[in-house]
Amino acid sequence: MEGMREAGVDVVDIGLASTPMAYFAIATLPCDGGLNTTASHNGPRYNGFKLCREGARPLSGETGLKEIEALASTAAPAPSARRGEEERAEVLESFAEHVASFGRDLRPIRIAIDCANGMGGLTVPAVLRRLPAIEAIPLYFELDGTFPNHEANPLEEANLAVLRKTVREKRCALGVAFDGDADRCVFVDEAGEPVPADLLTALLARRLLADRPGATVVYDLRSSRVVAEEIERAGGKALRERVGHSFIKETMRRERAIFGGELSGHYYFADNAYCDSGEVAFAATLSLLASKREPLSRLVAALRRYPKTPEINFRVRDTREAIDRAVAGFAEGKDETLDGVTVEGSEAGGWWWWNLRPSNTEPLLRLNLEASDADRLERIRRRLFEILGTPLAPSS
Repeated sequence: MEGMREAGVDVVDIGLASTPMAYFAIATLPCDGGLNTTASHNGPRYNGFKLCREGARPLSGETGLKEIEALASTAAPAPSARRGEEERAEVLESFAEHVASFGRDLRPIRIAIDCANGMGGLTVPAVLRRLPAIEAIPLYFELDGTFPNHEANPLEEANLAVLRKTVREKRCALGVAFDGDADRCVFVDEAGEPVPADLLTALLARRLLADRPGATVVYDLRSSRVVAEEIERAGGKALRERVGHSFIKETMRRERAIFGGELSGHYYFADNAYCDSGEVAFAATLSLLASKREPLSRLVAALRRYPKTPEINFRVRDTREAIDRAVAGFAEGKDETLDGVTVEGSEAGGWWWWNLRPSNTEPLLRLNLEASDADRLERIRRRLFEILGTPLAPSS
């Protein structure tokens, strides 16, 4: 903030905030952009900024980050003749009111919530105060940037161990785990089993399309085919997009989509300035359960139509060369390059598809694979392993 003020920019300090709360502030306060200081789900030795333009529009490499990188590598400019002013804005209560509005027509329910000592420990209690039907069992709500209990990354299944145990022991209907800045969340059902984010995307899409028939829903290309099938069955338009919040948000705005979901646990809502929010996804999922008289496990089981691998990582010397080898090894398939390479194949009695994407930060390839039946999945998986080598252990 001092650097901005030296440059002559007026700043609004909202204090401690989850990333979705910062998005909310940027979208609702009179400002030209903003940022949240966070390392997302990463450990205490990391830090960084998540930046937005006006209206909480994301910054990406194509919309400003490259220019910021170039500016940051040069000498600092001289201070402006006019020093910017600073003011404080309290946003938590209005943000919590906004989030709670997504939890409609709730019935009494017991849930376990793991905030991992991250920013959900600030925002979730304010939301719960507005949802009196919810009996919450809190886990690790104390703010502690050393993350003393477990990493604030709910995608790693080991970090869900206490939540899963609590759900089973306390006979909860649901469990939810937030990442460090609360823009992502992972759900477990009443048996403590993790719910794949793409299947929850399908469930939430059906719920939202009931109120807005014919609307567009965006999903990331790693998702099961079930997602598009369920969107279209509910009368919506399914739109496939590459991985990454800036791409999802841009497409949602352009197509006026009502909802979007990613396999990583990011859920996007048009009524939330097209932004992702773990807190909003949590409230919307409570509303989903309230509208049904079935346990979450049964709702999800109905969508487990096709066998699918979790994301599998390979360490390779040259990601481009490895992708080319994989494509050449599946010459019978149809390939496209929306994000990495996706190859689809149709055979007598069934189908398969796989996607290979290079990591942005490591010499890794990430594989997602789905097929119409388990035997076909295993056969295609073996062929890919023969080409790419032995995958890394799941925790890598």
